[in-house]
Order: sequence, then structure tokens, then C-alpha cells
Amino acid sequence: MDASGHAEQPGRTRLGPDELVRTATVARHHYLLGRSKVEIAEDLGISRFKVARMLDAAREAGLVRISIGQVDGLDLDASARLTDTFGLRHCAVVASGAGADPEVLAALGGTAARLLADVLAPGDVLGLPWSRAVLAMAQRLDRLPRVRVVQLTGALEQPGHDATAVDIVRSAARASGGPASIFHAPFALEDAEAAAALRADRTVATGLEQAGTVTHAAVGVGAWAAGMSTIHDVATAEERRRLAGLGVVGEIAGVPFDADGQPVRDPMTDRLITLSGEQLQGIGEVMALAYGAAKAGAVRAALRGGLVTSLVVDAALAARLEGDDGAAVTVPR
Repeated sequence: MDASGHAEQPGRTRLGPDELVRTATVARHHYLLGRSKVEIAEDLGISRFKVARMLDAAREAGLVRISIGQVDGLDLDASARLTDTFGLRHCAVVASGAGADPEVLAALGGTAARLLADVLAPGDVLGLPWSRAVLAMAQRLDRLPRVRVVQLTGALEQPGHDATAVDIVRSAARASGGPASIFHAPFALEDAEAAAALRADRTVATGLEQAGTVTHAAVGVGAWAAGMSTIHDVATAEERRRLAGLGVVGEIAGVPFDADGQPVRDPMTDRLITLSGEQLQGIGEVMALAYGAAKAGAVRAALRGGLVTSLVVDAALAARLEGDDGAAVTVPR
């Protein structure tokens, strides 16, 4: 308190009672009643420049606090902050609480489905891999512009999920009314020789070539840790150690990448049926779906390397990305 009993607040302008009331009146007319500075100036008999200064003083004194609310389950303020921080093309932060993973995944999928419908345009080519998050999105697609949908990976059956990459692509094609490019093959085989023989099959080879035509993709991001990536979980213990030793921090559609977001080649990738790192890097718009604070490092690396250009994430992951000690990165393309 100062000598007159006024509370002093560092960094804020201290106004007397009369000034406070007049400033609050101006702020009320402008922010709550939607009146222009010119209208307020005419009513009060002051200049519009004086009105502008009073509005600035209202914010400095803490009379006015401007916040961006949540609409349709989206934390719009966090979405805008991440967009600015990382130079994203599109971003949606799901305002999820501390619910169980299935609840967060469902909300994430629904938001991604709506965003994808807004982003795509007729004639685009949409690429979709197997991913739990992408499956959650595909199950909630009800409309898309007419696009061609391309399968990016082989099928991977997971406990609790009764759909494969083929089902994901077909769901998106039904929502779009456009054609689907599919092939029947597993995501991971026992060895490179078996994978090479399968890739030589004309249908599989043709399907994988279609990745080069994709203009937009929706993908999941896996962190290189147990339970954080389906590819990590199907790898052998030796493969996990070797890839970790190569600096791998995450994977997208079976493409492992390091902390700089650069794809890493390894004998393990030779036994996967998926697009190549070069094909992933060649896709102009890649929307990543991810949730959980533990994936922050992998998502940040993918952003740093330009592997993804847009994000759909939950509130926990968004908060970790904003609070990460790493330097801010900007999507380089």
C-alpha cells in the first residue's frame, strides 16, 4: 500500500477513483456494448485519441482482461498460440481434461475429422496410414470434399481395434465419394526378404507408388518408447536399442526420425510395408494427430524437420509443447 491506501501493482498504471470510473465506462461501452471509439468520443465530448489512451490504460490497470474462450471442445487460445509459436498452417487443441485415453482419443478424432473437412479441396489426394489416432478420425468422418484417398502403410492388427489401414482408407473414401487406392499387405513382416518379395507384387508396388501423388496426409506421431508407438512395440529388443542409438525419437507411418526431424534408415525399415522417408518429406500438407504430454519431444522433432505442417493435439500435449525448454521451431515449408 502507498500512503493514501491505494494498492500498488507493479507494471500497472495507478488511477484515482474518478479516473477509474471514467476509464471503466469507456471500456464498458467499447468492449461490452461494441461501440466504436468515434461514437464514444462524440458522446463524452473527448477526442478519439483520448478514448484510445483510456482503453490502453484500462488494460494496463487490469480493469479489462481479454481472453479467448473455448468453443466446440476446442481451446482456441492454445490453438492460436501454437500456430504462432511453430508457424503452423492449421492447428486445433482439444480442450480435454484428465479423462481416460479412449475419451481423449475420441475427442481428438472428432476434431481432426472436422478440420480435415475444412482443409481439403476437391481434387486433392489424401494419404492415410495405420494409426490409432487416424482410425479414431476415420470413424468420425461424415463428409469430405471429393478427393482420392491413398493407403500409405500396410495393415496392422491391434488388440481392441477391429480396423486396418484398408478400412481407414475405405471409410475416408465413403465420406468423400471419391476413389480409394488400397492394397492388401501387412505393415510389418518377419524379415527384409519377405518384405521385399511382397513389395515386388504388382498390386502392392502400385499402391506404394501412389504415395508420391499425395497432396495432404493425416498421420499419427509415435514416440520411440514402449506404448508410445505401434512400430516400437512390434520391433525386437535389438532393433529398439539400435534405433535409439541412432538418435531416433519418434516415427510417423513407420518412418523413424531423429531429434532434427530427419528420417533414419535402418534394417528394420526394410521389413516394413510403408511409404519411404523421401515420400513423407514430399507431401505438401501433413496434419499430425497426437495426444499425451509424453509425445512432446517426438512432435517437436517432427515440426523441426518439416515432417508435419499442422497439428491436432490434446491440451496436455499442447501445454508441454509450449513449456518445452527447447528453442521454438518454425515449420520450414
